[in-house]
Amino acid sequence: MGLAIGVDVGGTKVAAGVVDADGQVIEKVKRVTPAASPEDTMGVIVNAVSELLARYEVDAIGVGTAGFVDRERSSVLFAPNLAWRDEPVRRQLEDSLGRRVIVENDANAAAWAEVRMGAARGHQDVVMITVGTGIGGAIVIDGRLYRGRFGVAGEPGHYRVVPDGRLCGCGNRGCWEQYASGSALVAEAREFARRSPSAAIRLIQLGGGSPEGIDGPAVTLAAREGDAAALRCFGIVGGWLGAGLADLAAILDPGCFVIGGGVSDAGDLLIGPARVTYQNGLTGRTHRDFAEIKLAELGADAGLIGAADLARDVLCPVAGRAVRSHRCAPALRSQSARRRLRRRRHPSSNHRPAAARGSRTRR
Repeated sequence: MGLAIGVDVGGTKVAAGVVDADGQVIEKVKRVTPAASPEDTMGVIVNAVSELLARYEVDAIGVGTAGFVDRERSSVLFAPNLAWRDEPVRRQLEDSLGRRVIVENDANAAAWAEVRMGAARGHQDVVMITVGTGIGGAIVIDGRLYRGRFGVAGEPGHYRVVPDGRLCGCGNRGCWEQYASGSALVAEAREFARRSPSAAIRLIQLGGGSPEGIDGPAVTLAAREGDAAALRCFGIVGGWLGAGLADLAAILDPGCFVIGGGVSDAGDLLIGPARVTYQNGLTGRTHRDFAEIKLAELGADAGLIGAADLARDVLCPVAGRAVRSHRCAPALRSQSARRRLRRRRHPSSNHRPAAARGSRTRR
């Protein structure tokens, strides 16, 4: 069975894992990300991958990273929580490891994992939204990741929903993530506690006696206890989330939305109001089907699982697309094996069944 290494690079940690063809993580290692130094960050990734390579024979290596990845999936153009600016990540890793590597945006990698092995199995048109400190996203159309002309599609968190609204870290105002993210949830709770302390007693208690001490886990805990103020905050943030999904559905018409990220751990506290607002706000809602809205299934490992699977597809196309339980690299080394592969992919019309001649078969 072919193995691949997937790496998930974030602003605070690097996680690398050995993943089998069914998406099972066999072993995982973690490192702290030295985010202020491009060289040190690269060194941490190389160290983590090398540790796994010393124990496993793998066919492919994939890296999912936060930030804008160029259309060749080679360089990281910009990563707000890392010091990478036009960083040739793929070349540096290949030079250090002596192995071919693919580089992908982390949200794209996570979405790919959910489509292939998680919540969106069976769907061809999917939008994944990751709700954490901000909002990330990824788009799958007709079973393929959509990256856009320049490679940086799938950033719905910075779609502006309120003209001249709240200031966003990107420099614009009114971005969706300022109203539907974990940061927005905390902001709503703190503002409510400051404005109506007598109605936010439990939230203030969980915040250590001060509105400024309230954090996301505190709001979630209070909501699960049935606290009215915390439930109100989830209703507001979930409502903004659902409104954004309705707008995305009007543009992309997906069959499934997958909601991941840390805030999605709140489950129906977030998804419940999001579904209601989505259904109420969907254009032509009485004359069309609703997309499924599902919680991500693969959790924190989705990024590295997806990076490994994408690497297997790109670097080992036989194993990745057709015979996922077989290793591919050795089979492609000989010239005769490559000829056999070409014949399988492009058989002449004389060898095709009569019923198939003259028709086009989608692959």
